[in-house]
Amino acid sequence: MTYEAFRQFADSWGLLFMVILWASFVLWVFRPGSKKHHDDAANMIFDESENDGRD
Repeated sequence: MTYEAFRQFADSWGLLFMVILWASFVLWVFRPGSKKHHDDAANMIFDESENDGRD
């Protein structure tokens, strides 16, 4: 594959693939029901039951 052909592919199908991938990531993050998972992840370091400082 030459540089010109690769460039043409990237400008058309590569861009479309990246847009679809980005949109799917955004929809995955903001899907209904994910708020609890994000809140759990954000507050994980403050959980005293698993993080009591003893090894």
